[in-house]
Amino acid sequence: MAIFATLSALVQQLPASGRATFSAVLDAVRSLFAGDRDTRRKVAFSVAIIALSAKMAKADGIVSTAEVSAFRQILEIPPEEMKNVFRLYDIAKQDVAGFEVYAARLRSMCEDESGNCQILSDVLDALFHIAKADGLVHERELAFIEEIAGIFGLDAAAFARLRERHIQGPDNPYAVLGLDADATHAEARAQYLTLVKENHPDRLAARGVPDEFMFIASERMKAINDAYTKIAKWPAA
Repeated sequence: MAIFATLSALVQQLPASGRATFSAVLDAVRSLFAGDRDTRRKVAFSVAIIALSAKMAKADGIVSTAEVSAFRQILEIPPEEMKNVFRLYDIAKQDVAGFEVYAARLRSMCEDESGNCQILSDVLDALFHIAKADGLVHERELAFIEEIAGIFGLDAAAFARLRERHIQGPDNPYAVLGLDADATHAEARAQYLTLVKENHPDRLAARGVPDEFMFIASERMKAINDAYTKIAKWPAA
C-alpha cells in the first residue's frame, strides 16, 4: 500500500505533536511532493478524507463504532500505518481552524493543478458513506456535507442529486442515476452508460484517487448497477 508509506513520510515532516495544524499538513503536501503531481493529488485526496472525516465527527459530536468501521473501509489502513493515519486524524480534530479552511484549500489545490476537480465528488461520496454507516445521516452531518459541497462548487441541484443518491438509495433508483422519476428507459440506459464510463478505474486513477481507496468507487458502481437493473425490469412508460 504505497500511499500509506507516502503518508508516513508526510507525518515525519510535521512539527511535534501539539504544535501541528492541518494547514501545516497541506503545506507539507505541496512542498514534499512538489515535483510529483500524481503523488501530490493522491496524498491530497487521502488527507482530505482523513481531515474532513475528523471534522464531521466533531461537528456531530458522536463517533459510532459503525462510522469508525466505515472510515477504515475507505482507507484500508495496514496495521503498521495506523498510528500515522490517526495522527493526521487527531491533528484535524484538535485544530482550531474550521473545516471550511480545509475544504477551501483542497479546492484551491485541485484547481491550481488541473482545473479538473471531479476528485472532490469522490471526497463527498466518502463522507456520505461514513455518515450513513450507523443507518442514519444525522441533521448535523447532512448540514456539514452540504456546506462542504458548496465550498467545492456544487450548486443546490447537484447537491440534491447527491443527497438523494445516498439517502434514498434503493428506494429511488432514478435518484441514484441522477434522473427525474419520469425518465424513459432509453434515457436511463444512456445515463447508466455515461456513469459506468465516468467511474471506470482508469478514470478514477487519472483524477488522483489512489488504488487503495477504490472502495468508494466499488460501492458507487454497485449502487449504479443495482439502480439500472431495477429500472430496466420495470415496464416502459
